[in-house]
Amino acid sequence: MVGNSGDITLQMPSDLRPTKVSALELDIPAQHVDKRRGITRLTVDIPSTSPKITGKDAIHQHRSRWRTLEFYIYGIVFCIAIPIMVWIPVRLSDKSHPNYQMFKRRLEPGWLFGREIDNSDGQYRSVRNNIPLLTLLVFVFLTSKAVYTRVTSRFRSSQSENKLYLVPFLLFFSIIMLFGLCGTSAFKIFIILTLNYYIGKLSAGSRLGPIFTWLFNIAILFANERYSGYHFTMIHPSLQFLDNIQGVYPRWHINFNITMLRLVSFNMDYYWACTRVGTQENGQALDNKQRTTTCHPLEIYSFQNYLAYALYSPLYIGGPIITFNDFMWQLRRPLQLSLRGKVGYLIRFLICLFTMEVIQHFMYVVAIKDTKAWHGDSAAELCMIGFWNLIIVWLKLLIPWRFFRLWALLDGIDPPENMVRCMANNYSALAFWRSWHRSYNLWIIRYIYIPLGGTKNLLFTSVLIFSFVALWHDLSFKLLAWGWLVSLFLVPEIAARYFLPPSKYDSKPWYRHVCAIGAVFNILMMMIANLVGFVIGTDGISYLLDQVFSSWEGIRFLFITCVCLFVASQVMFEYREEEIRKGIYRRC
Repeated sequence: MVGNSGDITLQMPSDLRPTKVSALELDIPAQHVDKRRGITRLTVDIPSTSPKITGKDAIHQHRSRWRTLEFYIYGIVFCIAIPIMVWIPVRLSDKSHPNYQMFKRRLEPGWLFGREIDNSDGQYRSVRNNIPLLTLLVFVFLTSKAVYTRVTSRFRSSQSENKLYLVPFLLFFSIIMLFGLCGTSAFKIFIILTLNYYIGKLSAGSRLGPIFTWLFNIAILFANERYSGYHFTMIHPSLQFLDNIQGVYPRWHINFNITMLRLVSFNMDYYWACTRVGTQENGQALDNKQRTTTCHPLEIYSFQNYLAYALYSPLYIGGPIITFNDFMWQLRRPLQLSLRGKVGYLIRFLICLFTMEVIQHFMYVVAIKDTKAWHGDSAAELCMIGFWNLIIVWLKLLIPWRFFRLWALLDGIDPPENMVRCMANNYSALAFWRSWHRSYNLWIIRYIYIPLGGTKNLLFTSVLIFSFVALWHDLSFKLLAWGWLVSLFLVPEIAARYFLPPSKYDSKPWYRHVCAIGAVFNILMMMIANLVGFVIGTDGISYLLDQVFSSWEGIRFLFITCVCLFVASQVMFEYREEEIRKGIYRRC
């Protein structure tokens, strides 16, 4: 139940007419610089439950409800529900629990309070175990950059304010790191990058450029999966020795989907620069959005800059994703990122990392889920296993993304923040996907959503986009089912926004409560979709739903859950109103 916050017109490719699209739909926010933090990518906007109101009505609209009787009751519900939500998975993880023997083999010795740790999630384990090595790599990168800057300072003009002189260093370091990560597979990556570059360059401003770019990159994703990253023995058996030089991360093709986004970004930005679509440089300061849409002179789209961007060390492994235009503008016109902002971001990262450690030491829900050690568990216990697995999925993505973004910030590059809200602080399906992997969302908006027509073909575009997103993550039916479920679950919210627009009903006293009821269904559907896609799959969710609806106990639990989610939605509404009052509201 989200309100529209106004319409804007965006520039489109020359072969497509500009499409009038909703600022809320596309998440094109006003830009806001938080000088206290020194980090530029913060956004402000009107809350999704309230239209723009001015004068006395605006004062009444944003009056705080925190100290009302209604919210005191909500506070009591929070004080009861949250400890129970924590206590249930902790109790299921205790050694005295009957199912402990089924999953204990997946536990390892921990370092907190003499407890074991559930480090069984392979994806996060590879990050957690390599944090010391990655930290050393960051130190080597920053030290080498400082030496390079010092040595080359005597050859540079003292009046030069850009950092284009760093491109050779960034490229050299990235190549060394790439060979260390991938071994001889780095040659395969260079071949793919070179082919993509010449597809973009040779087609220049032709409409065939975007078509060939997309066909090539989608074909590469499928081929990478089909041939497991290829092998030199496919050329000749005598090249077996090259396959044996694998590097520390031999499965390079697993993460190449992120690099693929950069390849598309370069070719499309170059295509729009050739056709002069988008904002043209006027010598003035550029904000976040303008850095993405403002074209560079064509000589900036060189092979050297392309490789430096595509292989940029801090963001190569896991992102966040930054467009080519934005990346080069930050080199041509460096941002002023304060030391205080960087230190603050480091502290936030460490808090997230420690939070994950505490969860892993006290809640063995990943091991329980993987071994299906839930025999005899109640509906409430099954749901909490699912919920905390989703929290862990959120954290295991948040931590590496923030680590790599911190590395980029220390280098003076400000990529988008990927997670702008806690997973449990969402009530809108549309807003949830804007705040989950946000840089990917912004990439999709620029390179898929707007060219396909924006809100003119909203349902069709949503199905197509989520199908692409699912297959981009993994070529599996589980994620394809996730993509279709997400598309289906968007329909009720889109319909509610059409039939119950806030511009017409927001002043009604019942409207906020109707929105909260809609939010309850949104939250339940988002949890089901993510459990299917990232946790237990279609079979697991079928078992969970069967356990919930097969007994009065499960139905009673579902009713209590809906009441708690209703309360949580009201609190989230007011929390966003509080952000408005403080002038720090961020979309999503």
